[in-house]
Amino acid sequence: MDPKVLIVEGGSDRKRLVPILAEPVEILCTNGTISAYHIEELLEPYEQQDLFVFMDADVSGESIRKLFKQLYPEARHLYTDRLYRQVETTPVKLLASILAAANFKVHSKYLAGGPHESLDN
Repeated sequence: MDPKVLIVEGGSDRKRLVPILAEPVEILCTNGTISAYHIEELLEPYEQQDLFVFMDADVSGESIRKLFKQLYPEARHLYTDRLYRQVETTPVKLLASILAAANFKVHSKYLAGGPHESLDN
């Protein structure tokens, strides 16, 4: 089975998510503002895989998310809390619970109530 594909805005988002994930996941970065053409080009090799979009809760992220909804309506969208605005500034326990709710395997130490309660940074 092909790994899931998780699309994020930038490298900092990817670095924040990689240690949380307990399964192989292809993480692609849009690197901020992107056109419909670039999205299609980026995702062409992955169109038969499960696509997940995890953008920041800001104007740029919502703009990119809107494009994904138009181009890939089958993609599943993950949302961070607006309080944190960005994936990279969201506490790891919250990120882990968002990913787990989307059926990603995550390391249990990052889940709320896990053995390492102080891993919010």
